[in-house]
Amino acid sequence: MGVNQIVCCSDFSDHAEVAFQTALDLSQRYNAKLYVVHVLPPVVNPMLTDTELMLPEHPDENLVVSLNERMQEVYGNRIPEKIDFELVVRDGHVSTEIIRFIEETDADLAVVGAFGLSGMGLVLFGSVAKRISHKAPCSVMIVRNKKA
Repeated sequence: MGVNQIVCCSDFSDHAEVAFQTALDLSQRYNAKLYVVHVLPPVVNPMLTDTELMLPEHPDENLVVSLNERMQEVYGNRIPEKIDFELVVRDGHVSTEIIRFIEETDADLAVVGAFGLSGMGLVLFGSVAKRISHKAPCSVMIVRNKKA
């Protein structure tokens, strides 16, 4: 299996950190381009009905700038110069946007944490890792945090 492009999915959780470390290691080993992707999910109030639900067309620009800065601090500053990488922030349905990004970049491998959201978030949004593993056009590596 040739690995030229790796997509690492991040929600800044402990499992996402393990996914990042794994993707970084694989990127160095295969000399592959590394994409670290974070998707800003839409804000949904579970108390609203379908007719009351109105989502903003675009997320707050300050929030996107803030997320880009956080991506650089948390991930970008730790990636060695010899690795070709890109930090990406998108907004929308998390698994749909990640799968779309994987398709756009023609990635060879996606690395995701086994868990991210917990509690009500998991009930509302379902398992992102599960959706990606079922629908991605490339191989998907699901990593676990041994401490969890």
